Amino acid sequence: MGLTNKSCGRGIFSRPSSAENARYTVAIAGNPNVGKSTVFNALTGMNQHTGNWPGKTVGYAQGECMIGDTLCLAVDIPGTYSLHTHSPEEEVAREILMGEIDLTLIVCDASCLERNLVLALQILELKKHAILCINLLDEAQKRGIKVDTALLSERLGIPVVGTVARAKGGLDELIRVAKETLSRSQTKEETEADPSEKAQADFVCHDAHRYVSLAEEICRGIITYDTEDYDRRDRLLDRLFTGKKTSYPIMIALLLFILWLTITGANYPSELLSSLLLGFGDRLGEFLLEIGIPPLLKGLLIDGAYRTTAWIVSVMLPPMAIFFPLFTVLEDFGYLPRVAYNLDNPFRKCGSCGKQALTMCMGFGCNAAGVVGCRIIDSPRERLIAMLTNSLVPCNGRFPLLISILTMFFISGGGGRGSTFTSAVLLTLLILLSILATLLLSKLLSKTLLRGLPSAFTLELPPYRTPQIGKVILRSVMDRTIFVLGRAVLTAIPAGLLIWAMANISVGDSSLLLFCARFLDPFAQILGLDGIILLAFLLGTPANEIVIPIIIMAYASTGMLTDYTGLDALHAILTANRWTWLTGLNV
Repeated sequence: MGLTNKSCGRGIFSRPSSAENARYTVAIAGNPNVGKSTVFNALTGMNQHTGNWPGKTVGYAQGECMIGDTLCLAVDIPGTYSLHTHSPEEEVAREILMGEIDLTLIVCDASCLERNLVLALQILELKKHAILCINLLDEAQKRGIKVDTALLSERLGIPVVGTVARAKGGLDELIRVAKETLSRSQTKEETEADPSEKAQADFVCHDAHRYVSLAEEICRGIITYDTEDYDRRDRLLDRLFTGKKTSYPIMIALLLFILWLTITGANYPSELLSSLLLGFGDRLGEFLLEIGIPPLLKGLLIDGAYRTTAWIVSVMLPPMAIFFPLFTVLEDFGYLPRVAYNLDNPFRKCGSCGKQALTMCMGFGCNAAGVVGCRIIDSPRERLIAMLTNSLVPCNGRFPLLISILTMFFISGGGGRGSTFTSAVLLTLLILLSILATLLLSKLLSKTLLRGLPSAFTLELPPYRTPQIGKVILRSVMDRTIFVLGRAVLTAIPAGLLIWAMANISVGDSSLLLFCARFLDPFAQILGLDGIILLAFLLGTPANEIVIPIIIMAYASTGMLTDYTGLDALHAILTANRWTWLTGLNV
């Protein structure tokens, strides 16, 4: 069993050579957010990332699965609303469906079947051998929606199977029907004509409204509702989360709550982890010296690479372990697309689109993840704007530095029970300022280097769903926390070696670290900083978490990263080196 995730590129999709043992190729298609990847995971036993907002898949995933006793290649096609190639998702989906596909599983959401059938009808004009998979029947049932699958099958002329893919309900029936359909397609002498360029051109020219009318006609008498206000809860929540007067206050309140919870919950675990890891490093260093390791090598490995890595882990892990699950809960609940909807208007006025809001939200956890997430933006121009501006929002790694400076220089008393809430408020204001900077720079880029009109933004607001706590924790820990932390550790090791070497190699009467700081001091003064602060930012490029430790190392001339006993001790060190509230603001 294997998985690749890549874009099709030019040309018609063909079965890869790595799948030569597979007898059939099965494509899984449908609208965004209907459970295609969940069906794919259930069939292949793999773990393609799923989420409650559109645009998760722009390339395609593939894996092997068994249909009966036959080995098949399953292809998870990116979600799309049509096959008219107006976006990368539509182009990829259409190329795959025009290629060597033996069976197409068209996945639809039972709660919005009429809208999903528009794409299904387009696919059925291209592929004769297809099965309609009505997924999310459990959610439809909770909302009082019933679907007559037998009547729908009769009207469409293809098998229709109801499923609850995330609970693996109905999958045995789906596999049985798929086996029968594949066998029937091989025994009959009917074959699908190869799609010529003319056939593709004729397909594109079809009137889109024809599919909408046909879908409405097919669904008459097939979909029934227990009550007329089956979507009352969703409409009520949408009035709150997307209303003109309530949307922005709710977004700010949620941001404040998440930051306060992250700051409050991460303080003690971070201190404990730092004490344990740095203490273990001291014991490990003593052991290496006892067994004859040269002091220089011990300094590089322990005082340099290990202590830097330990600092980053202790600073990053607790906040991420809180922030990422909360972020994932909002994603599973269906709130993040509402954020994009709310911010679409200001981003559009700045020459971008609302999808940039989603990538910006990813940047709060990790800017690298936010840049990678920019692939969901269709327009290359707007995608580049989103990538260039993503670092303006502070990532999780910058929160400790920001919180420390805010607490020491802008909160009276610097501590106490209310300081965490005040820090969260000030950090929220700082984040709002960073969002404003993102909008202003996006507008500047769209008016100068990246001129152009904003593209149309189509985003289906998914239904609100109860988050699956187990999957939320697993996905946020494995796919986000461990991934981001692992990348930070890989960058911290060489950074730690370099920093220790610079702090312990002498140039004249001072270390190389201080020599470089003196060289940078005139440039730093222009920014209201000093040479040590500017050098710390440069050396901290691989990992923002080590900026403060580098500053302490340089001021104290210790030659290695040291933990400070608290904000009071850190404040004393900084003020002794001529820090003021203005220095903190500039930093």
